Amino acid sequence: MRLLSALAAVVALALVLPHAARAADPPGPVMLAQGWNFAHDHADEGLADNWQGGLRGTGWEPVTVPHVAEVSTDPSVFYGSIGWYRISFTGPQTPEGLGWALRFESVRRIARVWLNGRELGDPHTDPYTPFERAATGLRPGQPNTLVVRVDYRRDEKLREGWWNWGGITRQVSLVARGPVVMHDAGLLPRRVCVESTCAWNVLVDGWLENRSESVQQPAVAVRLQSPDGEVSEGVEQPRALRPGERVRVRFAVPIRGKPKLWSPEHPDRYAGTISTRAGDRVVQVDQRNIGLRTVDVSNGMLRLNDRVLDLRGASIQEDVPGRGPAMTDADIETTVDELKALGANVTRAHYLLDPRLLERFDQEGILVWSQAPVYHRDDLLKTPRQRSHELNVVRKTILAARNHPSVITHSVANELTTKPDEQRYSRVWMVNAAQLARDLDPTLPVSIDILSYPNIPRQTTYDAFDMLGINSYYGWYEGKPDQSVADIDDLAPYLRATREKYPGKALVITEFGAEASEPGPADVKQTYAFQTQYLKRNLDIIDRLGFMGGAIYWTAREFAVKPAWDGGAQIPRHKRDAFHRKGLISYDGKIKPAFNAAKEAFEATPLYRDDPAAVARAELSGRGSFILRALLFLGVFGFVGAVLAFDVWCLRDIWRAWRPRSEGQVVELPTRRVA
Repeated sequence: MRLLSALAAVVALALVLPHAARAADPPGPVMLAQGWNFAHDHADEGLADNWQGGLRGTGWEPVTVPHVAEVSTDPSVFYGSIGWYRISFTGPQTPEGLGWALRFESVRRIARVWLNGRELGDPHTDPYTPFERAATGLRPGQPNTLVVRVDYRRDEKLREGWWNWGGITRQVSLVARGPVVMHDAGLLPRRVCVESTCAWNVLVDGWLENRSESVQQPAVAVRLQSPDGEVSEGVEQPRALRPGERVRVRFAVPIRGKPKLWSPEHPDRYAGTISTRAGDRVVQVDQRNIGLRTVDVSNGMLRLNDRVLDLRGASIQEDVPGRGPAMTDADIETTVDELKALGANVTRAHYLLDPRLLERFDQEGILVWSQAPVYHRDDLLKTPRQRSHELNVVRKTILAARNHPSVITHSVANELTTKPDEQRYSRVWMVNAAQLARDLDPTLPVSIDILSYPNIPRQTTYDAFDMLGINSYYGWYEGKPDQSVADIDDLAPYLRATREKYPGKALVITEFGAEASEPGPADVKQTYAFQTQYLKRNLDIIDRLGFMGGAIYWTAREFAVKPAWDGGAQIPRHKRDAFHRKGLISYDGKIKPAFNAAKEAFEATPLYRDDPAAVARAELSGRGSFILRALLFLGVFGFVGAVLAFDVWCLRDIWRAWRPRSEGQVVELPTRRVA
């Protein structure tokens, strides 16, 4: 069967490639960054006044996208408003048979899009994931007007641990699209072992959609080039698609030659090209730079390429003074440089990171604990509609992150209920989210980040996950009356108890931190000395517990969170502001003393540690060897002793026979049978 499948793929490739070679590839993306204008619509009058037509409205000001509607952290703007963006541009030339789509990497919070006065699709409601809209009505070579209405009003019931930034916060581009569109193309590396023989392949995964008005015969071809120039290819030709039909495509491309693995110390990547065809024409080309690596949990330890990881790093928020999450390329580099200066081998965020950041982490070998922004949502998960929405958030987060080799896990949520077994809706949602994550990316462990309250019974819901991220603030926050976390000395017992409850799961501290904004003694919260001591105490505890997979400090740099933020130090209200002060770097870029303490500890901790299972086997083997040697010694000693005893016995009898006896006494030597 495998031989027939391989022959079919070769025949299909031979039939398709000659035709594809005669047609030019579709044009590349066209970035839309300059030429934008922005206007506030605090009274929400724009729709009624036809601002979407692109000619009306007041207060328009020139801006560059990415952009935030409000750069202020004044409490009066926290709950958001409405803003409008518009840009006029000359439509790019469109090859015959192709069209264009508008791609937005992120719009916070709700986006409605019009092109030349025509609304494109439904509103997009996920603030942190990319989306596309077919650029219906685009006029090639002529002026076009694009208008985006951004509603960044925040529900007061919504829990998010960061500032309510609004706007087109990431890049916008035009991308070429044909009659058949490949959605969310993924290249997922896998090592497949049968008995003692292993081989690498790349799982190709995506969805083909026929957007034309006629039946289309699609095909998907993949080309992978290793860092050494070795080329691997594969092709899949599904059945013909009727107009509007959508089908999932999934097939494997074997890796030729010796695999070149990606790792933090050697971040080598394969250049992947995914060519989508309609008939004999290439209608879409997607580029993916991927890394061959294995990430798995075995015997309760997180492993990269079969080596046990010992993570040390700090989380990040996309928040820059004066720009919020609307980061420039220079801001991206600053973020990477700060993590490298800290000696971090891992980072984390509460939402999907900017693709430019993920690309740089791939290049630099900085690991990423990727997470969907499902945060304190138990009340919202009680309705079927909201459960479906949050599952879609998980889905889109994973689809956008799964091609990056730096991503080592997909965390589906953060700080939901501590007792999901007792809350049916949350439990069902968690299990469904874990199943969805495994389906979308079967190559990575699935995780969930939890609160670290003590005395919580074992939750069977967590059986659905490979890893637990533990958000620990023992010794900082007080906790609940019957579940205190006020004493940091209770952290180690809590972690040991968690290990006993979930022995097969990898455990990583995904959050710990202390606010610091002023000098003072080490026993007073909010001081730099307290923060430094707190960081050292936590890392010392984690270092002593051999089953822990690492620690990620919260956060590398300060960020805006919400008005009158306290952060656990119980400072007077008149001294509070909107900034989360647990960062090791201040919001304006000043290094705190705890930064250097973290740097020293991180750099002193190797990325890989001894495998506890291997150490245990070696110790067991050593004990077994000692016992064997002891038994052998005793056996030899006993044998020699037995021989000597036998000889003494025989000599005694001979002596008795030889020595003189009294007259008339007859002495006989006994007859002995020696086996």
